[in-house]
Amino acid sequence: MRKFVRLALRSVWLCGQLLFITADFAWLALRHGGSPPLRARTVWLRRSSRQVLRLLEAEIESDGPCPGDGLLVSNHLSYLDILVLTSLTPAVFVSKSEVRSWPVFGWFARMAGTLFLQRARRADLVRISEEIATALRGGLLVVLFPEGTSSDGRQVLPFRSSLLEPVNGQQRPLSVACITYAVAGGSAENDVCYWGDMTFFPHLVKLMTKEKIRARVRFRKIEPRADNRKELARQLHAEVVRLKTAGTA
Repeated sequence: MRKFVRLALRSVWLCGQLLFITADFAWLALRHGGSPPLRARTVWLRRSSRQVLRLLEAEIESDGPCPGDGLLVSNHLSYLDILVLTSLTPAVFVSKSEVRSWPVFGWFARMAGTLFLQRARRADLVRISEEIATALRGGLLVVLFPEGTSSDGRQVLPFRSSLLEPVNGQQRPLSVACITYAVAGGSAENDVCYWGDMTFFPHLVKLMTKEKIRARVRFRKIEPRADNRKELARQLHAEVVRLKTAGTA
């Protein structure tokens, strides 16, 4: 009964928050002639993410230097990762193009200026790499999830190197993050992580019945770095694994 009441109250609150967030973005667009610049969108996303995380009674803890610009590479466990990371620092995210059509979060992603990659088209890597490079030159923080998919969090999947080209041989700041979750009265693996054949709405409904969610993000700046893309991918993967291992020790 308590879970049902919690779900009902949060559902009403979420609908209200989405209306407020939409109005907030409409006002932002109006102030910028209909198309807000990317930096303004990242600030809007940070503000909106904090509101949604407050609804879920999520507690966010971070360790290490949280980056404000450059490239941030992170493990990927759930759609909540975006809300958690951007609640700590405004950022532009790179995502698979399928996310565009997701309910609620696809809408969030489009308005936030997410850079969408069509993974089935190898030629699209050139376009997305240039968009990442442009954002980096603009002093923004760009977040990559190079595992290519979300997981149950038991291990960090191998990193794909293709999207690391914009920082390969460059002096742009480079950092890694490792995200972990805990949930009261449940399992982070099944209730927070979004992986396998899970579907969005049933997962979100179950998540909204949980009393409290805790997220911890560990950051590390990478210096020095490998001098070619594939070696860099292995180095970054090893650093994220090291952060994960340190967090469970």
